[in-house]
Amino acid sequence: MKQRLLYPALLTAILLVSAFTTQSFAQAMVDTKLEGRWDITIQKDGKELPSWLEVMHSGRSTLFGRFVYAFGSARPIAQVKRMGNNKYSFSIPIQWEPGTSDMAFEITLVDSTHMTGTMLYTDGKNYEWTGVRAPSLKRKAEPVWGAPVKLFNGLNMQGWHTTGANQWLAERGVLRSPKSGSNLVSDKTFTDFKLHIEFRYPKGSNSGVYLRGRYEIQIEDSYGEEPLLDRFSSVYGFLVPNEMSIKKPGEWQSFDVTLIGRTVTVVANGKPVIIKQVIPGITGGALDSKEGEPGPIYIQGDHGPVEFRNIVITPVK
Repeated sequence: MKQRLLYPALLTAILLVSAFTTQSFAQAMVDTKLEGRWDITIQKDGKELPSWLEVMHSGRSTLFGRFVYAFGSARPIAQVKRMGNNKYSFSIPIQWEPGTSDMAFEITLVDSTHMTGTMLYTDGKNYEWTGVRAPSLKRKAEPVWGAPVKLFNGLNMQGWHTTGANQWLAERGVLRSPKSGSNLVSDKTFTDFKLHIEFRYPKGSNSGVYLRGRYEIQIEDSYGEEPLLDRFSSVYGFLVPNEMSIKKPGEWQSFDVTLIGRTVTVVANGKPVIIKQVIPGITGGALDSKEGEPGPIYIQGDHGPVEFRNIVITPVK
């Protein structure tokens, strides 16, 4: 008699556990609607600051990610916390910001492709921001390349403009920034392309070439060092080169870069160091976060003396 009573009770317990597990799993999966990559624009002091967010899941219940602010490299997010229906929060450590406190963010998921939020900055003030899902940028066919175009004519700065007061000079086929100052931006914009660019810098200097004005290939005096996310020929904060193919300061060096959608190949001084890798999102210092749009070639001039020559781009037809 006891055994007959035990079986229905055991069956009921199993069904309850199964229902609870299914419900818990489904509840945890609700958070996946936030997962993915987001292009963000922060409104701060009358300026639009391009930023970027990626959210991923760990196990069944934890969300984590990384964030790129207007400057600096991608920063880890240990946990994205759910605050309520379609509301979330996270914080990131400071890098180059003033102060010592973390930056805190709150998110409201408007729909599957839009979000809004606030940022508590290290100055103690709150700033508003908006975000849209980042485009995949996957191409359906192999590119057909057009004719190569010289972006620098070797004579003057025609075809370029600066982001502030100009310190750049065009001398004897060389585009030169003798000191830290404004960045340099091409007047023309591009989607997919192949870029050849040569550069030289003194010991300890630093620069970068931004593809579409959004993805920085790092130029830095990293001679004698191991490859890292923020050293020579990296995609800053995202992609590490497979070797340090660098010359000594004062020598002319070169990058040959192919960008198709998000897929990048970087050849540094004749050696492939990043081969068909996906760039997740914009890097710090990007001109904007509109990843689906064409963008310029943008050269960093605010980190020290640097020279460029033989800047040739082959755009997709």
